Amino acid sequence: MPRVCFTLQVDPARLDEYRARHERVWPEMLTALAECGWHDYSLFLREDGLLVGFLVTDDFAAAQAAMQARDVNARWQAEMASFFLDLDQDTPDRAMRPLDEVFNLAAQLAAQTGETP
Repeated sequence: MPRVCFTLQVDPARLDEYRARHERVWPEMLTALAECGWHDYSLFLREDGLLVGFLVTDDFAAAQAAMQARDVNARWQAEMASFFLDLDQDTPDRAMRPLDEVFNLAAQLAAQTGETP
């Protein structure tokens, strides 16, 4: 299953509040993410506000589209948008740009042995 990693920039002045909002994400939002194919989804936050997201999904574009069709996502994005810098009139979920994976240990080890990762 493909892995996706993306970055966004959280306002460094609001890191504590951003962390607090993610301690108890709305149950309806958690359910929607799972139902829309966001597996093993994690967010990592650096002290300068760099946010790194990671998830596993069959089709990232489809997983994003499925979430964008959910009312809870629209409400969550509206609540969270003010935490981010440089969104250019976009919502955080639409500003996600996947990074190119340039190394995967499991894939290279599997290639050596002829196995699948």
